[in-house]
Amino acid sequence: MLKALLFGFGASSALIIGAAIGARWTPPRQLVRVLLAFASGALIAALAFELFDDSFKMGGPWRAGLGLLAGAATFIAIDWLLERRVENQKSGGKSAARGGVGLALLAAVTLDGVPENLALGVTLVGGASFALLVAIFLSNFPEALAGSVEMRKGGMSAKAVMITWSVAAALLAAAAIGGYFVAGVLRPETVALALAFACGAVLASVADTLMPEAFEHGQPLNAFATTGGFFLSYVLSSL
Repeated sequence: MLKALLFGFGASSALIIGAAIGARWTPPRQLVRVLLAFASGALIAALAFELFDDSFKMGGPWRAGLGLLAGAATFIAIDWLLERRVENQKSGGKSAARGGVGLALLAAVTLDGVPENLALGVTLVGGASFALLVAIFLSNFPEALAGSVEMRKGGMSAKAVMITWSVAAALLAAAAIGGYFVAGVLRPETVALALAFACGAVLASVADTLMPEAFEHGQPLNAFATTGGFFLSYVLSSL
């Protein structure tokens, strides 16, 4: 229980740290892109060598493969619905868009973060996954940093920005704790499906959100950052 609490709040604390900085300072766009690229590489390595590897060993190729595709499909469907809602808010005028920006960003972070933190909680049953913890932290930080800047530009106060991201952090920490308790009572085959499902959802979020934002202008530095993130996560997975 204590381990789940520490890992859950450790991963989610990046949201609060990023929001606190973004609520008061607008970082260079290139810096945010490099951080997102680094996080993308770290997540890919952590997913491959931690989540999917465990799922494959426990459930076999069919169960792991079906769970992976189901997770990706679920993320894509929910992300599509979220994008439609945001577009509808924008068509309602500037005031409507500003009024919905907090909920839209909170929903987007939750959509990305819940599978990550659930998977983090599940992995704690068999042993702490420091690689996944670091990868989630690295992805949460630039997302909160960039998101809080946009919220501030949309007219939200620094206090409202911090409250929004603090709620998101609490939700994601609860997801990690929930994943820990649920995995403790599930059969290994079911845990394998859960890990693969989370892996597919997170991988889809990396391909759909993190990497397109990081490589918007194809800066060579971002490619090196992705490689560096992959290397760091691989080293942590090997320890």
